[in-house]
Amino acid sequence: MKKDTLQRKRIYDAVLKEHLQDNRQMAFLSGPRQCGKTTLAKSLADRYFTWDDLATRQLIAGNADSLATAAGLGIASERKTVITLDEIHKFVRWKSFLKGFFDLYEDHMRLIVTGSARLDIYKRGGDSLMGRYFLYHMHPLGVAELVRPELEATEIHAPRPIAADDWDALWTHGGFPEPFVRRDRRFTLRWRKLRREQLFREDLRDLTKIADVAGIRILSELLLARAGNQIVAASLSREIGVAEKTIKTWIATLEYFHEGFTVRPWFRNIENSIRKTPKWYQRDWCEVEDEGARFENLVACHLLKAVDMWNDLGLGDYALYYIRNKAKDEVDFLVAKDGHPWFLAEAKVADTKPSPALATMQRITGTKHAFQVVRDLPYAEVDAFTYCNPIAVSAQSFLSQLF
Repeated sequence: MKKDTLQRKRIYDAVLKEHLQDNRQMAFLSGPRQCGKTTLAKSLADRYFTWDDLATRQLIAGNADSLATAAGLGIASERKTVITLDEIHKFVRWKSFLKGFFDLYEDHMRLIVTGSARLDIYKRGGDSLMGRYFLYHMHPLGVAELVRPELEATEIHAPRPIAADDWDALWTHGGFPEPFVRRDRRFTLRWRKLRREQLFREDLRDLTKIADVAGIRILSELLLARAGNQIVAASLSREIGVAEKTIKTWIATLEYFHEGFTVRPWFRNIENSIRKTPKWYQRDWCEVEDEGARFENLVACHLLKAVDMWNDLGLGDYALYYIRNKAKDEVDFLVAKDGHPWFLAEAKVADTKPSPALATMQRITGTKHAFQVVRDLPYAEVDAFTYCNPIAVSAQSFLSQLF
């Protein structure tokens, strides 16, 4: 095991340092449990507070002045104090508390707020934090971050080789830092089991009104078994024996806690396209047993990480889709930029012959690039984005060009 791996800098370290230097707004850092949020936020903070600590809960339950005093905001300082509030989304009135705290002490501090659930739900509420935050999405480790932990705020980077043992560890143990570092099968299995237990026994219990935890757990197991496939709420409702509306609510809840994510179909200009049915992907792709489905999940997670980073850095408006028509012609992924198709990506374990659907959908959508991303192709020092016709590319090369 590399002893310094857990302590080495993540790309998010540079992202947050740039934010703290250039922006007055709060930095909201959202991501799955155990992806490294707390480690990073503590390393950047002068004062660290977590909702999981009773003393912190008592401070926040008091008023903004109590927390400010504990953070030393009443003491003259050469620079603004950096404060981290960890897991504060567990506080029922966290949005209104943050709004008041920020408005009172903005001139004295910089504030990092972390959460293992999505932190953008305030958009639905009346106590908007608009203008007071920038949202950053933290993901587990991936190819690009392992080969390029420094921040280069551009869409596409030059390819860099990933160490063979790192690539094998990503495939076998996933990108969550601790199992990636330990690289021990028994540890990974125990870690993964504990992480799921925390989701169903703690997060769902404490932060939702879902009474049927057994039901949503069955749903999560069905989604895991079908990762990379379309999910039909009506079919799942019949299998589990609950209403279709309940299934949709539960899927949204699992997304909220970063258990997985949905990718919706791109249907603009696609004749007889699928328009509503999403596909499900696991955040921890190593939970997926089927080799082809696992690789598709790995690529999906890397693409989502890149899309989130491009959006978070303000490089444009990006989104991730898939394409499928009623004749079952399909391309795994389409990345759109500013509302227009940009590139297609089809994930394959070994097949190096570009899928006919790539050429067809590239012509229909007008994407600039069409890639067949192949796991078993060796790394090549080639910029995939110089090709405009459908091309097979090494997964190691292609993924290293993203974030």
